[in-house]
Amino acid sequence: MVPRWLGLLARKGQAKWPLPGRTSCRPSSSSSGAGAISDRNHLIYTQEHFALRASLRKIIDKEINPFVDKWEEEGQFPAHQVFKTLGKAGFLGVNKPTEYGGLGLDFSYSMAVAEELGNIQCGGVPMAIGVQSDMATPALARFGSDEVKQQFLTPTIAGDVVACLGVSEPEAGSDVAGIKTKAIRKGDDYVVNGGKMWITSGCQADWMCLLANTSDGPPHRNKSLLCLPMKLPGVHVAKKIDKMGMRSSDTAQIFFEDVRVPSKYLIGEEGMGFTYQMLQFQEERLWAAANILAPLENVMQETIDYTRRRKTFNQPILYNQTVHFRLAELTTELELLRSLVYRAVALYIQGNDVTKLASMAKLKAGRLARELTDSCLQFWGGMGFMNEVLVSRLYRDSRLVSIGGGSDEVMLSIICKYMDTLPKKQHP
Repeated sequence: MVPRWLGLLARKGQAKWPLPGRTSCRPSSSSSGAGAISDRNHLIYTQEHFALRASLRKIIDKEINPFVDKWEEEGQFPAHQVFKTLGKAGFLGVNKPTEYGGLGLDFSYSMAVAEELGNIQCGGVPMAIGVQSDMATPALARFGSDEVKQQFLTPTIAGDVVACLGVSEPEAGSDVAGIKTKAIRKGDDYVVNGGKMWITSGCQADWMCLLANTSDGPPHRNKSLLCLPMKLPGVHVAKKIDKMGMRSSDTAQIFFEDVRVPSKYLIGEEGMGFTYQMLQFQEERLWAAANILAPLENVMQETIDYTRRRKTFNQPILYNQTVHFRLAELTTELELLRSLVYRAVALYIQGNDVTKLASMAKLKAGRLARELTDSCLQFWGGMGFMNEVLVSRLYRDSRLVSIGGGSDEVMLSIICKYMDTLPKKQHP
């Protein structure tokens, strides 16, 4: 049975991704956490956004959260099963074109999904969902040929296949221009050699959005994006990486040995891969910033509840001024992050370049996640050091926000570039 919100949104969605769409900007600064999901005075979300979130929350509560502890222990969640459930309900292509199974809505609806996914009680599962819906597919949806989109985008939106993004390498993480993997054109194929590292869903993926060097030209103009089926001969999933956090999401190191990829699987134009990937990164960074809002809000509320119940020296821990003042400071910082994210999204769906704001949001999200979880864990005392509480899991999982999708240092460099404060290169 098709959810009521799905038919409503399908009728409302007129713009094909990524064209600007309409949004409701009402005069209110109230936030949208789990407790404010019915708020009628949101800065960028309409009642349709909240209907979408409520429908997704039912899936999270029934199909995901009851199994999170098991998946965390096993070090992997069943991606095909979860993605099929989400795809059937319409959550993997909210802002993708309708002709490929998406809803054709604007990017604010993807951000509403990203926020609600933050109510999953771990970081690994929502991260993998984000890769599927908003990190491996934006360039394909925007620049890919109809044939390539029919073969890769349509089943990805439906949840029939698992996608991964192949950018990072052992010697080139945030330095995307420095990747070494090559895809050399030979006849009707590209022959791929090299390797990728830290690939989310790499052990379960059916295809990869691969960034590779297709010529020996300048590093910003010699790269291309390819759709690479993971079952092709020469693709080797070398190992499943043992990580500090995000344990329910499988992460792989992958090698390519003379892998022949049909040239028709090229996304857009040859040599434009770096530019396409930079565009993908903007949505990825906004997604990451939006996705961390609910976890931080939830762990903050859990900390307030715990410190109100837990007594030391004959009074609740919460009654210590250093505790309730610190929680007030952190809540203020969280609302500032939320406002920055909403401003960036509102400008983005109007067609503006939000590279600076997206970088600022990603930077602030990572730093606040570290600061807030560290303070909250401290207030939990010995209990905070136990795996059985949410704060310890979020402490581990959220550390990645300052690293993945561009490190804090790269975000600072981008911001400085837009401020025109980066040192000029000296030419002899």
